[in-house]
Amino acid sequence: MDFELLYWHWLVFGMLLVAAEIFIPSFTVLWFGLGALVVGLLMLVLELNFPAQILIWTVSSVLCTVLWFKYFKPKMIDRTTAGISRDAAIGESGQVIKVPTEHSRGQVRFTTPVLGDDEWDFICDGEVALGDRVHIKEISGNTLIVVKLS
Repeated sequence: MDFELLYWHWLVFGMLLVAAEIFIPSFTVLWFGLGALVVGLLMLVLELNFPAQILIWTVSSVLCTVLWFKYFKPKMIDRTTAGISRDAAIGESGQVIKVPTEHSRGQVRFTTPVLGDDEWDFICDGEVALGDRVHIKEISGNTLIVVKLS
């Protein structure tokens, strides 16, 4: 009895491997599943013999893996400073968006979040104007102590 792999075998195999990624969180089985889906979709339009199927599955799995680790994963790195420690926040610079008065604190906005937020109340020893650049000298509770950049 001769067994021949059909397009739907590859599609089911691919879906099973992709679904297996839920239980095997190593992010490796997914690429083999995507490779199998590629073979299944190619077999919908082309008639491929078994060695060609295996070759396409191998090449497409390796290609998906390389594309992920070389191009897509590095672009997904979180470049914000959210969640960084207090010491790492010292020295970060931002722009004054609200000038402090005798009855209220000023507000500074950072381009990347500092300790989980991009806008903070601040206290400054010197005079600051709207739009001035300041950097964090100290953190006191939920208020930053800043100095004006010269």
